[in-house]
Amino acid sequence: MSGTTKSTEVQPRRKGLTRSQKRRVSRGIQYAVFVAAVVAFAVSADWDRLKNQFAQWDIAEQMFPDVITLALKNTVLYTLSGFVFGLVLGMVIALMRLSSVGPYRWLASIYIEIFRGLPALLIFIFVGVAVPLAFPGTEIPGGTYGKVALALGLVSAAYMAETIRAGIQAVPKGQMEAARSLGFSPARAMVSIIVPQAFRIILPPLTNELVLLFKDSSLVLFLGVTLEERELSKFGRDLASQTANSTPILVAGLCYLLVTIPLGFVVRRMETKAQEAIR
Repeated sequence: MSGTTKSTEVQPRRKGLTRSQKRRVSRGIQYAVFVAAVVAFAVSADWDRLKNQFAQWDIAEQMFPDVITLALKNTVLYTLSGFVFGLVLGMVIALMRLSSVGPYRWLASIYIEIFRGLPALLIFIFVGVAVPLAFPGTEIPGGTYGKVALALGLVSAAYMAETIRAGIQAVPKGQMEAARSLGFSPARAMVSIIVPQAFRIILPPLTNELVLLFKDSSLVLFLGVTLEERELSKFGRDLASQTANSTPILVAGLCYLLVTIPLGFVVRRMETKAQEAIR
């Protein structure tokens, strides 16, 4: 025969699943496990006992309007006072942290490490017990509100100082150079140019800190409060003890969510807008 014959090789068929198929199978297994866990919980839980202990609507009705006009109001006031004090102190500490003066930087670093390392509960006990012992005859202005503002502010200032410092350092250095070329002093340039830009950057984490402070305000009970100074957790616990039922605690928890969920949504929206601005 003339010419050459070409042999054709038969490619072996690939066995097994493709990557996309494996991902779909993996997701399907995860969904199945999740559904199975939910069904197991729903079947095994004693809903009647849960309803009797946490969903007595007649007890819940007795909490209104005091749970809103008293407990929630006090919680919001405690949170805002602590946030404002912490923001002011945090700004001072952040500027000290960025200062060219060594003792300022060292003092700011020591403060941040100490108050970030200590539990908030110990700070509340320190403010309620150690401060009156250290300064006998001295009253913290504002009574309980002043004590809570001081305790929450001392804790939050350490975290906000680092957030503010990071925001200031994130502002391009050319902004300071441009301000100085226009005749601004370093202090005026920092206050008028750098800090406003930094706050636009750090607004989401600062709002998140506000959410954390709102929950930490429950530690006010360790300072000793009157009936008119109770916040949500203390209000719910007192009524739960009086009624021998946990419905007040559930209502107090829902009141926390009434504030924290919208704030969390605001934080996510601000983070999304910040990412879009960067792009």
